[in-house]
Amino acid sequence: MHAEVQHSIIHQFYTNDGQIGLRVAPATLAINDEVSLLLEELTQVYQAKPSKGYARFLRAEDEHEVSVESNFPELLTQWHQQQLEFVDFSQQSAKLLHQQLQHYGILEAGFLLLASYRERGQDYLVVAFLPSQDGVTIAADLSVDRSSQLAISKVQLAASVNLTEWQEEPESNSYISFIKGRAGRKVSDFFLDFLGCAEGLNAKKQSQQLVESVHKYAQEEQLPADEARQLRKSVYEICDQQWQQGEPVRVKDLSEQLRESLPRERSFADFNQQQAEHALVDEFPTDRSTLKKLVKFQGQGGGLSVAFEQDLLGSRVEYDPQTDKLTIQGTPPNLRDQLRRYFGIDS
Repeated sequence: MHAEVQHSIIHQFYTNDGQIGLRVAPATLAINDEVSLLLEELTQVYQAKPSKGYARFLRAEDEHEVSVESNFPELLTQWHQQQLEFVDFSQQSAKLLHQQLQHYGILEAGFLLLASYRERGQDYLVVAFLPSQDGVTIAADLSVDRSSQLAISKVQLAASVNLTEWQEEPESNSYISFIKGRAGRKVSDFFLDFLGCAEGLNAKKQSQQLVESVHKYAQEEQLPADEARQLRKSVYEICDQQWQQGEPVRVKDLSEQLRESLPRERSFADFNQQQAEHALVDEFPTDRSTLKKLVKFQGQGGGLSVAFEQDLLGSRVEYDPQTDKLTIQGTPPNLRDQLRRYFGIDS
């Protein structure tokens, strides 16, 4: 994490007799190597999460039902306008989360981390609920001691606010990113209520639309099979690089990069503008798993699961659409070993 950490603080949530308690920190953490290491590890875990959502703060005109009103956006504004010190802002935010936990009856011990930092010319605020776990440490006298440790790898409640984009592009729908929760009543739903925001652009839907647009573009441009395959691969690589950097995809930039490797009279951006209501938005977050459809075939059903790189079609993999038969030449080593053992053949 090549970032300039400006403020950071941690508040503790604990359980006692079936109640959730809060202990607020009186001052920010010293900016040292340990804090930088903590934030770097959290950033790595956060960026590696396969599914993230994107949101914006609620507006007066929004019709959004919440069980408990949140004034987190107002607190953030007051701090950002220097009407609140970071410590006061964080303490009030922790108390707000405490109210939410009490309302929902959630007994979850852990630590609330708030940190502001500057990276690549942009200001950010990260808000994360860090779970804890019991562990053991070796003391200075080589004795074994029991301790409570942060379980950063298990974090499920975390969000990052791009403060610069929030201020400069208030109409944006994606200046907040957050970890998507599981099915049903999502864990992230509760955290979004605490932050006072609502999901904006859906990364999966936007990525699926991009996949469909790329296929349609290749068809309308009548690209030969090799060029169409190269187009899909290039789009995936460009988008994947943006995903790894935590950056959205911009149609204009994507189009310009494609034109360098696959020059066409009609650029991808021009094609997109001609799609009317089906056009991609100018800028959107992506979902990595959805984008893999550009370079990989995969599917499952009826007890069968198959996945292979699109480059293999026509070489190691043949498909006959008349008989719906898939022929694979050269099975993966681990699958081959299982099959040979099943048939009693020495592998």
